[in-house]
Amino acid sequence: MRETIHIYHTNDLHSHLENWPTIHQFLSDRQKMHEGHDSYLILDIGDHIDRSNTFTEGTLGRGNVDLLNEAGYDYVTIGNNEGITLSHEELDSMYANANFEVVVSNFTDQYGIIPSWILPYKIHKTASGIHIGVVAATADFGIYYEKLGWHIQQPINRLKEVCEEIRHKVDIILCMSHLGMSQDEIITEEIPQIDVIFGAHTHHFFDEGKMLNGTLQAAAGKYGAFVGKVTIEFDHNLREVTSKKAVLYPIETLQIPENNAEQLETWEHIGKSKLAYPLFANQTLLKKDWFHSSSMSDFFANALLAFTGADCAMFPAGIFLTDLQKGIVTAGDLHRLLPHPINPCVVSLTGAELMETVELSKNEKWPLLEVKGLGFRGKYLGAIQFNQLYEDEEGDVYVKGELVKLEKTYYLATLDMFTFGYFFPAFKFATKQYFMPEFIRDVLKWYGQKNEI
Repeated sequence: MRETIHIYHTNDLHSHLENWPTIHQFLSDRQKMHEGHDSYLILDIGDHIDRSNTFTEGTLGRGNVDLLNEAGYDYVTIGNNEGITLSHEELDSMYANANFEVVVSNFTDQYGIIPSWILPYKIHKTASGIHIGVVAATADFGIYYEKLGWHIQQPINRLKEVCEEIRHKVDIILCMSHLGMSQDEIITEEIPQIDVIFGAHTHHFFDEGKMLNGTLQAAAGKYGAFVGKVTIEFDHNLREVTSKKAVLYPIETLQIPENNAEQLETWEHIGKSKLAYPLFANQTLLKKDWFHSSSMSDFFANALLAFTGADCAMFPAGIFLTDLQKGIVTAGDLHRLLPHPINPCVVSLTGAELMETVELSKNEKWPLLEVKGLGFRGKYLGAIQFNQLYEDEEGDVYVKGELVKLEKTYYLATLDMFTFGYFFPAFKFATKQYFMPEFIRDVLKWYGQKNEI
């Protein structure tokens, strides 16, 4: 006897809820079609949440869990947006009401204990007796996780251990991988017993899957642009997989539910109402300017220096998406101003490295650069702003009014998005202090409450 198993998957939604009603409708229709006839699973491969979204921010991701519940998901794994943009306590409680199971094979607390809301693997048994091993791994943002009281084990090594543990107990192994395409390719070489890898993190997609080293790779892009489906043919007599195929359903080809607009408005209302509480009183209008210094950038610089205790500060003006009005400032106001899941950071640099940083910041292309990723949720990077750090007409660089000394160590307050080496290569290898779980909007909240400007 042969049987077809239907597996639907999404990844990297990043709280692009404009597509969610359609995804939910499609999955609901498919469940009704398969119910009582076929074996099926629904998976999410992480980064379902993004705190730049008002609904997600207002509910701290619990609203996203409700959406996954309502859509009938069976198993999910976490991406970096679940793992490192919430405090330890927020993540620890986010899945309290989940009707699905969270599988992450390489995740523990700082003491090596697997949290109660996580399974290192799951053996799923179909009605006909097929045993499906579900394993998963999330990307190793080690230093971030450690700051939050979690520990990430080396993903591929840990997957090897788990797959070895279950391989004689299962007929099929599925891997939910929030590691990225290049890591998935390594998995196909090093863990051949995995039948299908459901990929994520690098926002890649395969129209009809990609077969590599006998493993089928499936991935559905980003932002809910696709829903993926994998079908596995299993021969009960041979106890083996006889075929496996992947396909993508573009969101624009799926039926939009009649209450689409109503659902979006409801989620927006929930988010706004939960963020309507006051934080501090602002005595003066603070104007943004993406391409020059402004009252907004001056205020933020003062806040960043006070919060971190650094010698000087640097950040892009494009982080400010609105002005900050005079009067009572709410949590929603700060979220609209700074929606980015970006943490403050202090980088230790020699005077020579600091001078190189000033020189690199003069790149004429940067202000109009449309940045995607790195936690940045604005449009343009904007002009690089400095505080307590400047260059005079002769090219000499000063910190706190004193000429920079080449061998002296200076502490530069900046944004963690600059520490990955894309803009400033020296930052990648420099000593860094990340401030977590605070986002840059939390820095403004702290400063505003402290000073009641």
